[in-house]
Amino acid sequence: MFAKRYHDRLNLQKEQGLYRDPIRIDQRNGKYLCIDSRRILNFGSNDYLGLGSSQALAQKVARHFETLGASASSSRLVSGNYRIICQAEDAFADYFGYQAALFFPSGFQANAGILAALFEKGDRVFFDKHIHASSVNGLMLSRAHIYGYNHNNLAHLKKRLDACADGQAAVITESLFSMDGDVLPCDDLLTVKSQSQFLCVVDEAHAFGVLGEKGKGLARPVADIAIGTFGKALGLFGAFVLLPAMIKEYLLNFCAPMIYTTTLPAAHAASAMDVLEMIEKADEQRRHLHDISRYMALKLVHQGFEVNGDAHVLSVLMGDEKKARRISRKLLEKNIYVLPARYPTVPLGKAILRISLTALHTKRDIDNFISALKDVEQFFYY
Repeated sequence: MFAKRYHDRLNLQKEQGLYRDPIRIDQRNGKYLCIDSRRILNFGSNDYLGLGSSQALAQKVARHFETLGASASSSRLVSGNYRIICQAEDAFADYFGYQAALFFPSGFQANAGILAALFEKGDRVFFDKHIHASSVNGLMLSRAHIYGYNHNNLAHLKKRLDACADGQAAVITESLFSMDGDVLPCDDLLTVKSQSQFLCVVDEAHAFGVLGEKGKGLARPVADIAIGTFGKALGLFGAFVLLPAMIKEYLLNFCAPMIYTTTLPAAHAASAMDVLEMIEKADEQRRHLHDISRYMALKLVHQGFEVNGDAHVLSVLMGDEKKARRISRKLLEKNIYVLPARYPTVPLGKAILRISLTALHTKRDIDNFISALKDVEQFFYY
């Protein structure tokens, strides 16, 4: 019975153009992927500053793992609370302007874990309808009363807050949305917060390292808690949460994914401090990324594509799921990789090509991408 259900659902995915069949990649070399001995220009990486493919960082990380070992071999609360992890968390809190920080093994675990721990039945939590699936998962686990508001529509958020005026509330959003690529209007949200008073949790995973002064993100004036990941602009792996010291204490006592999992190794913490130094000095990479992202967006619009995105994440509307996948595969034949994001990652019938730009890309790369997209797209009009 189970096998039939799984089989039927897989067939339905294929019929609807939603089937996931990830391409096997042999290795990555900077802005290129190696697939079946072919060099593929990659527009699907979150390595925004190029640190993830930096040999200088790789050598530092290797030395730390050689010296400190490959595993913490324990949860944080048993025998994994290494001094160097605490020091690294203090360094991150200081850099980004928060009281404290807490490291997690992954961004999904950080989002899901803290939201499930912070809220409970009877709490009122308002969320942007385009937040990441990990945040949605955490809210569902919390059993709080949850209220979605239209994407980046703070007038709608204010209306919903006013309609539920009794008791304490929280708002969950992102500073740079991972699929739409648009930016949170932080000043406007701060105004709403001053009027309605709520705990504000902002996912800055795609902003930290790139946006704001020295890559410190966009949402500090409004965010009580912010979530970042090491696996994007910071070029490593794992995640971190920036938060008040008391809430860190609370999570260490009540956040199940923190309590019941092996903590990140001490070598990771040492590597994280190296990353922080590199991020601080990455102004040139940030400027270049800003410039080429703007260049890409303007050229796509000039060529007649419907484009969203305010920074280094851009989305090109395809609409039909099958069309998005077929165009992505045709681009791969031209040695260009770009993600066809489909439901449930984006709304049904709103499939996109999600373009991730990095500081390793050049204007020539962008020209080649747009030329290939124009060639491919003309064959897929419905």
